[in-house]
Amino acid sequence: MTSTHVVIVGAGFAGINAAKKLGNKKEIQVTILDKKNYHLFQPLLYQVAMAGLSPAEIASPIRSILSKYNNINVAIGNVTEINLQDQTVKTEFKNYKFDYLILACGATHSYFGKNNWEEFAPGLKSIEQATEIRRRVLTAFELAERENNPKKIREYLTFVIVGGGPTGVELAGSLSEMAHFTLNKEFKNIDLKSTSIILIEAGDRILAGFSPELSEHAKNDLIKIGVTVKTNTRVNEINESGVRIGDDFISSKTVIWAAGVQPSATGKLLSSELDRAGKVVVNEYLHLAEYKNVFVLGDQACAFDKEKRPLPGLAPVAIQQGIHTAKNIIRNCEGKSMMPFSYFDKGQMATIGRGRAISEYSGFKAHGKIAWFAWLFIHILYLVGFRNKVFVFFQWIWSYITFGRGARLITKQEWKNNDG
Repeated sequence: MTSTHVVIVGAGFAGINAAKKLGNKKEIQVTILDKKNYHLFQPLLYQVAMAGLSPAEIASPIRSILSKYNNINVAIGNVTEINLQDQTVKTEFKNYKFDYLILACGATHSYFGKNNWEEFAPGLKSIEQATEIRRRVLTAFELAERENNPKKIREYLTFVIVGGGPTGVELAGSLSEMAHFTLNKEFKNIDLKSTSIILIEAGDRILAGFSPELSEHAKNDLIKIGVTVKTNTRVNEINESGVRIGDDFISSKTVIWAAGVQPSATGKLLSSELDRAGKVVVNEYLHLAEYKNVFVLGDQACAFDKEKRPLPGLAPVAIQQGIHTAKNIIRNCEGKSMMPFSYFDKGQMATIGRGRAISEYSGFKAHGKIAWFAWLFIHILYLVGFRNKVFVFFQWIWSYITFGRGARLITKQEWKNNDG
């Protein structure tokens, strides 16, 4: 096997797992590029936003994760150009020649053309955005505490979450628990049990990726813990005063966006075919039709399962794609043919709150504490690094027993979307 150089752009689930697999082959040199110096466990970002975890507990330095692999080089920076003819990836500091390219830069939030809404309703795709949401939520409680005007107190204690997918549901449930159980005894001048949390979904039900039965269970659980769920409701406007839905206006000082995602703009650098959402179209081997050495994975890829259904934007999909692509590159280097990607569906789950969750796998459905413990176990299992798993496990046990929140810090962060 001759020396081969693989460039991986993006250190998310797909990129990290591809790098690990390739790291076992000393004949293959790997360069992994990312804008950040850490791998982020995005499924738990909402816990940072809701003061349940600190950022360090869901992120690990890329260099630390890959330190044992002598054939992997880590570089921090932005990719500015990809030249497929010259097989070159350009950054602001260096150009990299590649034999194989893996593009796995993930996705960011989408405002469906209303990008001016971002100022008033931050999304949740980065640590900076999570800590900004945390700052806004905690600040709203503090400002309500010192306010005497009942109308303004209601505005501070009204929280609107736009989007009824897993992120929106998890945010709503966690925020309700924080207001109604964790903080209610700590504030003396206001009754946090009067906090209004409104979840808005444009479709006819929340968690549309789950069965209608589980979706209904989740809705009922949210209502039980004090969340108002509005389905078949489309947002027309978001400004500094709140949200307009149809002819009604909800006055709120804190709005959170969880309604849509779009793939990273780096996919456009390939000048290849994109689907309507902006994802790069790949074949069953996860590479471009015209360039068999250029792979696109995870949320950036328009890929399908055996039944020609689009693969969901889930961590297990990205992990399996990363490992499979690394195996195919190794096979190719050994003169063997590549194998088509086949996704093993491990099901899906979403948590609503303390002891409340739903899960679905191969027709098997669960809800309540059984699903919640399964959700906890799976998320601990996928966390990168032993230290992270231990810290998060004990943090969750403490939070479950005491309803406590361990990261209630109000900090100022830059959170604007810097996709690219």
